[in-house]
Amino acid sequence: MKAQVQITEGLQRKLNVEIAKDVVKTAFDKVYQDIQRQVEIKGFRKGKAPLATIKTMYKGRVQGDVAQDLISKHYPVALQDQKVEPISYPEFEFEDPTEEKEFTFAAIFDVRPEVKIKKWEGLEVEKEKFTFDPSKIDQVIQNIRNSKAVMVDVLDNRPAQMGDIAIIDFEGFVNEKPLENGSGKDHNLELGSKQFIDGYEEGIVGMTVGQTKTLDLKFPSPYHAAELAGQPVSFKVTLKALKKKELPEMNDELLKSIGANQTVEEFKKTIQQDTEQTENKRIEDNFKNRLLKKLVEANPVDVPASLMKEQKASLIEDFKKRMTDQGMQPAEFEEYVQKWDADFAKTAAEMIQSSFLIDKLSQEHDLLCKQEDIDLKFEEYVKQTGIELARIKEWYGKPEQMSRLTYMITEEKVIKMLTEKTKIKMVDAKDLKEESN
Repeated sequence: MKAQVQITEGLQRKLNVEIAKDVVKTAFDKVYQDIQRQVEIKGFRKGKAPLATIKTMYKGRVQGDVAQDLISKHYPVALQDQKVEPISYPEFEFEDPTEEKEFTFAAIFDVRPEVKIKKWEGLEVEKEKFTFDPSKIDQVIQNIRNSKAVMVDVLDNRPAQMGDIAIIDFEGFVNEKPLENGSGKDHNLELGSKQFIDGYEEGIVGMTVGQTKTLDLKFPSPYHAAELAGQPVSFKVTLKALKKKELPEMNDELLKSIGANQTVEEFKKTIQQDTEQTENKRIEDNFKNRLLKKLVEANPVDVPASLMKEQKASLIEDFKKRMTDQGMQPAEFEEYVQKWDADFAKTAAEMIQSSFLIDKLSQEHDLLCKQEDIDLKFEEYVKQTGIELARIKEWYGKPEQMSRLTYMITEEKVIKMLTEKTKIKMVDAKDLKEESN
């Protein structure tokens, strides 16, 4: 066997392998003999058909089997011989083998970049100051009261106002033609809920029961129905009835009705604790992202094209799932993906570089995940979830899940070390947002 590595572009390598004729001939003989033993051919007993007949009938299949056999056996040997480690799955190039000559194939793959840590101590990173907003408690309580609200008729014949429930009939028209799925009868619309396009609910404000009005509006752009984006539209709206919400008082009885066996004051404390926990996690996650960005800026790493392609596709797929869950249509999604293509690419590159840097730092500072780290994490999960230890171990017995866990633990250890050596500047949320834009 002869092997040679060729540098093609960036981190891409092409491994060229040539296998001797006698080895190829042996591989053909083995495959033909295996087929001879297995097949039944009319006129011959099983296993007794002449090899010449087998070769005539199964040549096409045999070439594929021989190529697969030769590549699977010689590819890892060639890698070891050339002291090269692929970081991506290879793409193979070859022509069908024949018994009379050498077999050559090429494997194209990316290799791990060289990672050098120039600076990791003394990075300057901003972190958001945590300030509890009491209105968060009021918002949760208001949502609970709204969920238990009773609808009552507005009896004083006053005009509609924001917060009312308008019962309407409506018809939509684009270019004086009825809008598909743009009409409805006895539709309940809470004014101010932003269920319809801009100007629709505002146009109903001031109407009285029995009144009909035409609203001349425009669809936003982009819009989930791409063919309507930016188009003028008219809605003929009749206000048939007007209702308002009567909200119950927030008290212990109302809390019991939603399954919260607490006093109002206890419930408010619970809301505050939950909010603080959620906000602190968000702040820590954002700080970690900023820290890793600074680390990448100080220690740039070449990004393998194959990993870049995979990571970017993964980000887009995740974005697509989240947007689909929120009701975004395929046409609108594609428009957003094209618009934000550079952002997806930048984020993917930063994620890949940070993973290489975390791996390098963990090796240099003895921060790789160890069994005792895994055991501690399992104990933490038991306390958090109440799930039995045996079930948690069973779940993480899957190689994919264990790989994710060990990387997460390693990352946590590296982030802790980095944070201890980072110059952290506490910043108000509004200033942090301006800085990140």
